[in-house]
Formats: sequence, C-alpha cells, structure tokens
Amino acid sequence: MPRILSDRADKTDQFVVLPASLEDPSKSPPGMYRLGVWLAIASIFAFFMALMIAYYWRAQSREHWEAFDLPPILWWSTGLILVSSVTLETARRLFRRGRWRVASQLLIATTCIGAAFVACQLNGWKDLIRQGAYLSENPHASFFYIFTGLHAAHLLGGMAALCVLVFGRTIRRELVDAAATYWHFLGLLWVALYATLKSIS
Repeated sequence: MPRILSDRADKTDQFVVLPASLEDPSKSPPGMYRLGVWLAIASIFAFFMALMIAYYWRAQSREHWEAFDLPPILWWSTGLILVSSVTLETARRLFRRGRWRVASQLLIATTCIGAAFVACQLNGWKDLIRQGAYLSENPHASFFYIFTGLHAAHLLGGMAALCVLVFGRTIRRELVDAAATYWHFLGLLWVALYATLKSIS
C-alpha cells in the first residue's frame, strides 16, 4: 500500500497514512499549522477592528484632536507590502512544484521587502515628529503610532516565520501555506488601516 503524506486528504482516492500523528507524537498532525494561523488571524482581526471603531468614535470629538498630514511615504509602504504578497505567493506556488531553490530566493526577497516596509513606517514616524505630532500629546497621532507600530510588530513575526522556512531543516507544504496566508492577511490589514487613517485625516 503506498504511503502518502498529504495535508489535503480529500484530494486523493488512496488511503492516507499520517506518520506525523501515528509514528512521531512530537510532530503536529497535518492541519494544525493552518488552524493555528486562522485562529491567530481571527484574534488579530478582532483586535484591530476594536481599535478602528475606537478611532472613529474618538474622531467625533475634536477636543485635543489635532489634524496632521499623513506621511507621503505610506504610499510606498502600501506598494511594498502588496509587492511582497506577490513574491510570497509566487514562492508558494513554486514550492508546490518542487522548485525549492527558486522559492527560497523569493522568500528571502519577501523578507527583504518586509524589512523595507518597516523602514518606511519608521520614516513615517519621523515625518510626524517633524510635524509636531507626538504620541502622548495628540490622540489623533496616538492612533497612528498604535496602528502602524502594532502592524509592524506582527509583520516582524511574519518575517521571522519566513526565515524559519528558508533556514529550517525540514519544510512542509503546510508551513509554507500557513505563512503565506498570514502574510496576505497582514497585507490586506494594512490596506484597511491605511484607508481608515486616510479617511479621518
């Protein structure tokens, strides 16, 4: 009987043996990484939704609410994170075809683009400081720092996961899919955050 290790058992008509759960209890069975990522996405989404609702609610009261110009570099941030989603998705598809060397190069490129995104966010902070918009003095600026800072922190976690994929000893297709799902979510989340900031500012 052929032994097949697959995280999509419903795609084959052959009997599937799962060594991860039957032979080595220390390994997570297929599907656990995907489930973990979706649970993390759900919690992050709920958290940022609560922040955006609070942002809209606080913006209705103009007391101590000082307007500022959004840093133009945020356009570059948005473009970079969208490009990084394209490179990561390409890497994921190449990995499925067994072209790991090219896929790993694209994963490294995605990580570098992510680092450039974080650098742009830090540059945006410097722009706000030059405008005199500080974290503790202006509630409007406070939300900007919170949105961009927390999003950048989650992106750094995604970059760490990509480094594990590139330099790890064993790579499973499910891990690559989970990392791609998380990264794409962060890209969409940033677009939503930027649109929110733009609409209020």
